[in-house]
Amino acid sequence: MMTEQEELTFEALPPSQGRGFAHTWWGRAWQKALEDTVLDGTLLRRGRKHARAGAVGAVAVRPGRLTARVLGADRTAYRTDVLVQQLDDADWERLLDTIADRAGHIAALLDRDMPPELDEDAAAAGVSLLPGIGDLQPECGCGEWDHCEHTAALSYLVARLLDADPFVLLLMRGRGEARLLADLQERSAARAEQETGPAVAAGVRADEAYAAPPSPLPPAAGPVAEAGTPPVLTGGTEPAAGLDVAALEFLVADTAVRARRLLADALAPDHAGAPLPRELTESQDAVRMAATAKSAGPGGGTEADPDGSAARIAVRLARGTGRDRGGMERAVRAWRHGGAAGLAVLEDDWTPDPAALARATDQLAAAWDPDTRPRLRATGTRWTAVGRGAQLRYGPDGRWWPYRKEGTTWTPAGPPAPDPAAALATVLEDA
Repeated sequence: MMTEQEELTFEALPPSQGRGFAHTWWGRAWQKALEDTVLDGTLLRRGRKHARAGAVGAVAVRPGRLTARVLGADRTAYRTDVLVQQLDDADWERLLDTIADRAGHIAALLDRDMPPELDEDAAAAGVSLLPGIGDLQPECGCGEWDHCEHTAALSYLVARLLDADPFVLLLMRGRGEARLLADLQERSAARAEQETGPAVAAGVRADEAYAAPPSPLPPAAGPVAEAGTPPVLTGGTEPAAGLDVAALEFLVADTAVRARRLLADALAPDHAGAPLPRELTESQDAVRMAATAKSAGPGGGTEADPDGSAARIAVRLARGTGRDRGGMERAVRAWRHGGAAGLAVLEDDWTPDPAALARATDQLAAAWDPDTRPRLRATGTRWTAVGRGAQLRYGPDGRWWPYRKEGTTWTPAGPPAPDPAAALATVLEDA
């Protein structure tokens, strides 16, 4: 890899088979921007095939542009470019302030990680880090005016580069790693110089204070960097019978986290026009809380959960919703992969209308070449790969959800994908 001031060049990657292109959440977001823009499943399949076959040459990444030579099916090499919208100076000022406000953001980037909180905080400041539908503009020597199999191949390959280094995304948005870190260091130094002790206010006579005009109201509250630390409710006395103090502390902490997220949403620039979020049912909210509790530790007696409170909370939530332990674990896994939509695919049966079923059948037919298509057995909206321990479920949202057979039970195996081949690969590559 060659590094210049504002350009990175990545050597061509060797051919690879049977693996997805993106595994990080930001790499998948890049891939989703491509697939939501290019609705032609056949074109996307050809692009994936070229990318896996090593048809994409060295990739040059510059602000606003990706460039590579891509071999077509007839082995003709085409110069292929994908243009990405750069952030303007005002956007960069807000983004740099957002990153500098939290040391954790800088540490994560240096560790080649991009926490979801950074994307949330940037959105609250009015900056879109990740591209959306239509943000990837194609230019290809093959003559196509829109996306073609060559620009799709380049975009799929770049998803792997983003997985390894989120600074690649920031370079596309306009600034390379060296410049970005220098700007952050300059900001940190300037803030350190400005920090002084609180000034001591001079005394004011009471009659003068009452006679003075009222001071202007302070500006509206801004985003909250961290959720508040919940109080410790345990004390010197034993709690009342039937009161689970750990569960109550968990509810307080969960409320603080949700309040911070609601505030960030309310301060987002597009909040006024955003649709109202769908209210969760009691059963859905119980699964959400169980997923939060389990993230504290895998079970009782662990270093992260020494007294087993997280495990007890998950058990109580399972009982309250009529699930057994295994059912709640599968529900939590589904929630982590897709929230309420993922939970519905696990637990609800739905009957698509003829048009939706026809779209699903067409997508399956176009997803693989005839010589590589797995043998699938259909049952309603579920297609099982015979003898492979893998299953695809077609959701009401038009996405494909991968499932893996564990013992005698089908369990969620990964996040959804708009393409059935990509979703099934999630299961088969881990088999």
